[in-house]
Amino acid sequence: MLALAIPLFLQAAEPARSGSLSNYQLGSGDKIKIQVYGEDGLSMETKLTDAGTILYPFLGEVRVAGMTVGQLADRIVEGLKGRYLVDPKVSVSVLEYREFFVNGEVKSPGAYPYQPGLTVQKAVSMAGGFTERASHSDITLTKEKDPDGKPGKVDLSEPVSPGDVLTVEQSFF
Repeated sequence: MLALAIPLFLQAAEPARSGSLSNYQLGSGDKIKIQVYGEDGLSMETKLTDAGTILYPFLGEVRVAGMTVGQLADRIVEGLKGRYLVDPKVSVSVLEYREFFVNGEVKSPGAYPYQPGLTVQKAVSMAGGFTERASHSDITLTKEKDPDGKPGKVDLSEPVSPGDVLTVEQSFF
């Protein structure tokens, strides 16, 4: 039984890359940590620029906006393998997500740091809750990824993503 536990432990120690379960796409303003095992000079923490790029040793400016953390890890492995390292082990994680925005009839409108699993209800709570004049049903969300930038009506259970703009309208009764 001990012989079975050792291979499972060794498998779990491998860094997750393209097979990772995260489908979160990186974007401008995200702060990430890149770790190359055994190579402290290639490990770093950095924030994506407004162009969605990072400056990485040996690879120069790399466009990472739209990539998942697994895709970025794979890109760095490809760039380092052979020329600089024999078998690089790279992991990438998000340290700070970019902000989302809440405006309208909430007590503290503004920008807030995104948290995984965020819904409209949680976003309103982070903004101090509804004002007395707020409509609890007339709420719109403008998705950052929507090319038209048109707000859509949402309910309180709708997910909110980084860069989204949530607007709580005024109630008329």
